[in-house]
Amino acid sequence: MNLIQNIDMNILIFIQEKMHTSLMDKVMPVITSLGSGGLVWVFITILLLMSNKYRKVGIIMALSLMLVTILGEGIIKHVVQRTRPCVDVPTMKMLVKSPKSYSFPSGHTAASFAAAGVVMINSKKYGLYALLLASLIAFSRLYLFVHYPSDVLAGVILGLACAKMSSMAAKKFF
Repeated sequence: MNLIQNIDMNILIFIQEKMHTSLMDKVMPVITSLGSGGLVWVFITILLLMSNKYRKVGIIMALSLMLVTILGEGIIKHVVQRTRPCVDVPTMKMLVKSPKSYSFPSGHTAASFAAAGVVMINSKKYGLYALLLASLIAFSRLYLFVHYPSDVLAGVILGLACAKMSSMAAKKFF
């Protein structure tokens, strides 16, 4: 575990020392806020559910978001109980308020990739945009020093797995 922790910290230090700019310091909190509570993804889900043409995709996305929340936030975070980098390095200057919940996996990232994965499965054209937004939200969590890279990677994997499982389950019912 120390090897992973060392790699995680080295990546975060690189981001902190080499990638911070005054513009990014303003943009990244806005990008991360899009993923707070799955806000942007819930909004997109509601729009899809309101559309006759895309209601099925909206149902799958809602299922994927519920599944990823139950697994990631409800179970895995409480089993693993990993502290956040901003807790482990309290001297770091923070651009956002330090979250109080556990770090592993990244909930912002998991929800983003759960939703973006559903979009990608159902529309390659829009899926690329969704994956780009999900990736920006995931990177913002590293930039803002609230997650380790392995938290974000686990969020990507969990989110995509939930998207796939939800899509497969929907095929049995639609």
